Amino acid sequence: MIELQLKRLPHGAGLPAPVYATAGAAGMDVVAAEAVVIPPGARRAVATGFALAIPDGWEVQVRPRSGLALRYGVTCLNTPGTIDSDYRGEVKVILVNHGAEPFAVQCGERIAQLVPAPVRRATLDEVDALDETARGLNGFGSTGR
Repeated sequence: MIELQLKRLPHGAGLPAPVYATAGAAGMDVVAAEAVVIPPGARRAVATGFALAIPDGWEVQVRPRSGLALRYGVTCLNTPGTIDSDYRGEVKVILVNHGAEPFAVQCGERIAQLVPAPVRRATLDEVDALDETARGLNGFGSTGR
């Protein structure tokens, strides 16, 4: 369990804070703090009306809601999006409309979910050669054949 600090912004007043919908939910539902229409094929960064302080060693991932994707073809770009622990600006959700009709986002509508995750830092060791594996240099789609 980690503690996230939430700062409500003026245009987010009166909206619900991110919340787990059920006891088994992995993500906290996030609502829009503005009403926008996203035409087919278009994308938009939708305001949430809050900012977060995330502890060092953690990130918060922004993930799509399956119901929006299934019913309307609306999902998050850059998924999962990452909110870094040193970012203090407004959380925005980048939505894209893959559907055939314009999608109207209503203020207060659930548009994404937030999932806290631990961050592991890496170091790079530059080498002249990499170890051999069964897959080797075979790329995209090569393991499904």
